[in-house]
Amino acid sequence: MSRRPYPTHPILVVDDEEGILFSIDTTLQLAGINNVLTCSDSRQVMSIVQRRAPSVVLLDLNMPHVDGEAILDRIAVRYPEIPVIIITGRIDAETAVDCMKTGAFDYIVKPVDESRLLATVRKSLQFGELHQENLALNDKLREGTLKHPEAFAEMITSSPKMMLLFNYVESVAATSHPVLVSGETGTGKELMARAIHRLSGNPGEFVATNVAGLDDNVFSDTLFGHVRGAFTGAEAERSGLIERAADGTLFLDEIGDLSSGSQIKLLRLLQEREYMPLGQDATRKSSARIIASTHVDLWELQQKELFRQDLHYRLRTHRIVIPPLRERKEDVAALVEHFVHSASASLDKPEPRIPQELMVVLENYTFPGNIRELQAMVFDAVALSEGGSLPLRVFREHIAQARQAECRHHTRDSAEGIPLNFTDPLPTIKQATRMLVEEAMFRSGNNQTAAASMLGISQQALSKRLRQWKTRK
Repeated sequence: MSRRPYPTHPILVVDDEEGILFSIDTTLQLAGINNVLTCSDSRQVMSIVQRRAPSVVLLDLNMPHVDGEAILDRIAVRYPEIPVIIITGRIDAETAVDCMKTGAFDYIVKPVDESRLLATVRKSLQFGELHQENLALNDKLREGTLKHPEAFAEMITSSPKMMLLFNYVESVAATSHPVLVSGETGTGKELMARAIHRLSGNPGEFVATNVAGLDDNVFSDTLFGHVRGAFTGAEAERSGLIERAADGTLFLDEIGDLSSGSQIKLLRLLQEREYMPLGQDATRKSSARIIASTHVDLWELQQKELFRQDLHYRLRTHRIVIPPLRERKEDVAALVEHFVHSASASLDKPEPRIPQELMVVLENYTFPGNIRELQAMVFDAVALSEGGSLPLRVFREHIAQARQAECRHHTRDSAEGIPLNFTDPLPTIKQATRMLVEEAMFRSGNNQTAAASMLGISQQALSKRLRQWKTRK
């Protein structure tokens, strides 16, 4: 299977010694860096750069015709965004340091050490990509428009917060760096990952797997596959998901639950783009882009030494935090309409009318389960509808049950404590009840149906209480 060139823009290696050019080219190719140009005539360098700007230039200092320092000066002036790595003999190390002061990214001393070469090239590639992403992101923020809105068609939103995220995603999607997508359960993390894949231009598949609960052996077999005879019952070779995702995207859901042994293997995959199927000693190269998601705080896990710091930093080269539905209430109405339409189609039922009171009820709910919870409520209501309006009782019952569960969770024995702030002295039961009712009426815009739903009582009981207080005035 043919591999797409990596990096997208070539690496240009300039040296008058053919043996060194061949050695560097071979080392890079074996490491999966297969888009390499070599040049032994320093007079041709600037014309090559002008035709197609390289991602990185590896430049020898001492060459006939035009020396490396002169070429560095020209590149620094005309193409300051291109990282230049100086290749020099030990005797010229001081000169190489001076070159860094005038614009070189780094330097390597001859004879070239392979590990030093690969580490420096990878670091320069990352620097170049991040620089380009920053430029692209600044341009997009100034424009304020999406170039490919179709990539986000599955995500129903008009939220300014989400629009900013979409702009950011368009800027970073085409890079090869990992992406960490964070957000509460039900916010649409996999949908965001799929949008990144569509925008990446990668020709390979989008392959998703949930890594929560996988032990080290199952994780290795799932991702990396195995060869015949690797373990009892391995009667044939089996490819892992990383091979299925070649030139595509591998999406690892719930990365915060990954075991410590599996974290080490994933770190190697990210650092070296290498993996080994179970039962095989030789490494294989990976061309899959990694996107991971989590609903937990990896910083907190890192502090508890449950998640590796180096892996965390590798994963979060690009970080996307999807806001919960309670922070983008402007999306509720459109989501309800979308789910009513899709539920009616899947259940082969006529679309029920959406009552105006429903929006007031939902806009005052916090949605602990986010969009997934709203979808479940709407599908349940459509299934129980008998023509006419969407039944409000389904939503009221669900919200009342959710609030009761939340109250049971927030006891004095819980770590969070009671989610109320009390005055001193404490209000009486009558006073506290009236305060709750007044707050519910305020939040619902004086809609008694919505306020009763928030309080977990019937609309008739609320109406009776309000009439009694009005009579007593």
